[in-house]
Amino acid sequence: MKATIERATLLKSLSHVQSVVERRNTIPILSNVLLEASADGAIRLMATDLDLQIVESVAAAVDQAGATTVSAHTLFDIARKLPEGSQVELAASEGKMQINAGRARFNLATLPRDDFPVIAEGELPTRFELPAQTLRQIIDKTRFAISTEETRYYLNGIFLHVSDESQPVIKAAATDGHRLARVTVPRPDGAEGMPDVIIPRKCVAELRKLLDEVDGSVEVSLSPTKIRFGLGTAVLTSKLIDGTFPDYSRVIPTGNDKILRIDPRSFEEGVDRVATIATEKTRAVKMALERDKITLSVTSPENGTAAEEVPGEYASEGFEIGFNARYLLDILGQIEGDAVEVHLADAAAPTLIRENDKASALYVLMPMRV
Repeated sequence: MKATIERATLLKSLSHVQSVVERRNTIPILSNVLLEASADGAIRLMATDLDLQIVESVAAAVDQAGATTVSAHTLFDIARKLPEGSQVELAASEGKMQINAGRARFNLATLPRDDFPVIAEGELPTRFELPAQTLRQIIDKTRFAISTEETRYYLNGIFLHVSDESQPVIKAAATDGHRLARVTVPRPDGAEGMPDVIIPRKCVAELRKLLDEVDGSVEVSLSPTKIRFGLGTAVLTSKLIDGTFPDYSRVIPTGNDKILRIDPRSFEEGVDRVATIATEKTRAVKMALERDKITLSVTSPENGTAAEEVPGEYASEGFEIGFNARYLLDILGQIEGDAVEVHLADAAAPTLIRENDKASALYVLMPMRV
């Protein structure tokens, strides 16, 4: 193969595909990116880790069609260091690839294209489109709650399912057993009858990066085992987590009658300040609720104590409850409005947090003993 491509185009595309490639690989070909130059003036770049695959097509001047595979991270590092605005000439033959740009010359070892594994998608019967903005919202408001515990692998992703309530919706949920995040969006045409799926954490991370460059809609195609996202010039395909997500609706409290209304920014800043002295052992921040007065405090045997009063509307009987400061900050960081409702029951019951009853997102947080 022989082709010439702009450095900026090559770099942007490589930055998308190389992040899928694992740094440590026992199978050498998985460290490589597949480059396919076609006579119609395009280069297809592809990378995979056998569970996740990304393909992107970019414009190039192709002198000779062909395909090869070369180290993804090495090629990315070279492209990053080449002079801005340069034209990059790629020529591959006989197990080598020559890269010329300006006065720089590189010769890299290649592996045959035929050895490169491709994820077989099979049939993807469910197809619909979601606005990129909606998909970004779904990911941003839920992914912090994805579990990283490998033993409960079925929690290592975002659970997506359809539901018929007063109107048809798609719900996305993530939980690690300590907190739960759920977003509800209107169901797009074509999503009816969609199987329940769990999208893996790594796929979610790669998808989120790509979404920053998409303005319109994203094409979503899926089966019970695979999902594919069409994002303009890039296509991301992933295996789904083979497991059953727990019935999370059972942990969403419905009878919490003590309601605190508070400004999320002052609440967040107050929690952040008192949590400064918290250590790994004392991650809990204590919230003492009295009529229209909330006192946040942290007691650390090593560092001392901290307390701050924050204003809020609270009319029920007073009590004390403790939360993991980090988890509370993660949730408050997702609240966009200028008010948040905290629905409480007692010091041991799950607490519901949301902007209001019309908000698309809701959060559940388990309290800590303090």
